[in-house]
Amino acid sequence: MAASLYLVAGKTTDSVTHGFLPAAARLGLETVLLTDRPTAHAGTFGGPVVDCDVSDFREIIAAVGRGEPAAVFSNSDFLQAPAALAAAYFGLPAKDWRAATRAKNKALMRRHLASLDPVFSADACRVPPDAPYPLVLKPREGVASEDVFLVQDAAELATRRDEIAAHRDGPLVAEEYLPGRLHTLETLGDGRELRILGSFRTTVSPPPFFVEERLEWTEPPPETPAVLEQLEAMGVGFGACHTEFVVHEGRARIIEVNYRLIGDHCDFLLADLLGVPLFEEILKVHLGAPLRAWHARERRHAVAEPVIADRSGKLTAAPGPLQMDDGPVRLDYRPQRAVGDTVALTRTNRDYLGTVRAIGPEAGEVDAALARFRDAHDWTIA
Repeated sequence: MAASLYLVAGKTTDSVTHGFLPAAARLGLETVLLTDRPTAHAGTFGGPVVDCDVSDFREIIAAVGRGEPAAVFSNSDFLQAPAALAAAYFGLPAKDWRAATRAKNKALMRRHLASLDPVFSADACRVPPDAPYPLVLKPREGVASEDVFLVQDAAELATRRDEIAAHRDGPLVAEEYLPGRLHTLETLGDGRELRILGSFRTTVSPPPFFVEERLEWTEPPPETPAVLEQLEAMGVGFGACHTEFVVHEGRARIIEVNYRLIGDHCDFLLADLLGVPLFEEILKVHLGAPLRAWHARERRHAVAEPVIADRSGKLTAAPGPLQMDDGPVRLDYRPQRAVGDTVALTRTNRDYLGTVRAIGPEAGEVDAALARFRDAHDWTIA
């Protein structure tokens, strides 16, 4: 009988549907998908789908208890801690649930890292008058730049806070704005070794919003050891991790830690760049295998560039999935919205209509191929 992978998921994502589930099949694993959205996943996964309150580790344990688990795994921001607790219950390799909780809860993260990198952070309803404005207002456990705003003073803070409260529950935090060049650090650990997979240089939209507009492959900056020190202090060292940080005047400061694989199709770009079956390698770590040696590929340039909606309405024209070569540049496009979808402009990463990934020998060739691709295709919102 094949070993069983219990994959814990919330909403459907391309990372799971086109990444981890096919990878599990290639590894010969029998996958059981535990989710609180079974109808959505039943349309994308042909294996067993179990309806489960995946936010509660006790419910995951009860569902997994019906079988013989080889691994309990999740790639969801929100589900790292419950999945880790469930895996630990069965004695399986897992992330430290405390580290997963710190990474998800931005207030806990700031408190835990205060001795290494003090950053002003307060409950958004209890910001003192002498707070170091401008501040970044954000959900304490948010994702995808949703409801994240730069606020200049107490009056703007109150206005934005009321706007968010009108459509969202949950605590908000107000953090010191950290200036600098925005980078990511992509890592994978097996509990003994933490390996740097690479880094992207991120371009974001003008304030007060923080929409990621472009990610460009680059060498990790010289200040990266400070980020690794902070990750170690948080207890991050197992499985995949996607960390966002800024570098300013020679100092690296963490913005947030996402204790899972990078998303928005940069995971597929990362796999292409490394030339390894990345999704399989991540699953193998959760099965107890050590990281294997990888041969570095020749240096190439790569960019992930989302197509971002500029208005609300119905998407009436857009390309489907595409793969093509433009000279020496390999282009991949995967839609995130389908023709006919209604788009409500949010000024967040949820406004992505699709993402173009491009890999080539030189930056100039990649940028030119990206420009030609976008000129040759239409995305129309009526």
